[in-house]
Amino acid sequence: MSPQELRAGASLAGIFGLRMLGLFLILPVFAVHAPQLAGGDNLTLVGIALGAYGLAQAVLQIPFGMASDRWGRKPLLIAGLAIFAAGSFLAAGAQDIWMTIAGRTLQGAGAISAVVMALAADLTREQHRVKTMAMVGATIGFSFALSLVAAPALYLVIGMGGLFSLTGVLALAAIAVVIWLVPEAPRRVHAAEGAGRGALRKALRDPQLLRLNAGIFVLHSVQMAMFVVLPPMGVAKGLSATLASFFFTCHPVQTLARSTMSCWM
Repeated sequence: MSPQELRAGASLAGIFGLRMLGLFLILPVFAVHAPQLAGGDNLTLVGIALGAYGLAQAVLQIPFGMASDRWGRKPLLIAGLAIFAAGSFLAAGAQDIWMTIAGRTLQGAGAISAVVMALAADLTREQHRVKTMAMVGATIGFSFALSLVAAPALYLVIGMGGLFSLTGVLALAAIAVVIWLVPEAPRRVHAAEGAGRGALRKALRDPQLLRLNAGIFVLHSVQMAMFVVLPPMGVAKGLSATLASFFFTCHPVQTLARSTMSCWM
């Protein structure tokens, strides 16, 4: 890979990492915090609050990608991250579950994943594109693992509002990465608008893509359901009085960190 391709891959991975770390920090602790919000004792609404992000992403990924074809990748990245940050700060001040749902939906409306992938394709040669995607994927995986460990401790220190605010700050940091570190993409000529609509209709009807989309939808639904049900269930069963020990203390139920930490006597 050329130095510019390495810079492109590292900076785009950094954008994903900053954004996804903030997003993932919410998941392990939100369902336990939710009863403190007005209406937060309704698990259906808690599930909607967690899933609203993904649903908004699913609806707006293609429009964001098409808009980036017309107005450029970096302007759409900045706009999407700004929307994501606005949703984070809205959720940070939420006093009820409905305001949290609104904030999470606004977070998801900053649907930049497709734009990042398109920019990665613009900035790298085909033979090195998989390496760039691997850098992005590794960063997402690391962010997810780190969030499972860090979220309970951070929640005890800064609370849920602080976590949402931190998410917004990380999104603003990602905007700085876009402005100062991501290379400028070469100007490309895209298909005519009519041809683009035809290609979109064909893609939406493709049986293989429909199967893939359905599988990803089920995967994400199960993942969100786990974060809605398991943390409150663990606390209700007496795993711990605090979220920190919920993740790290010795208990008959195996926890995520038990393989790397000794049981407290």
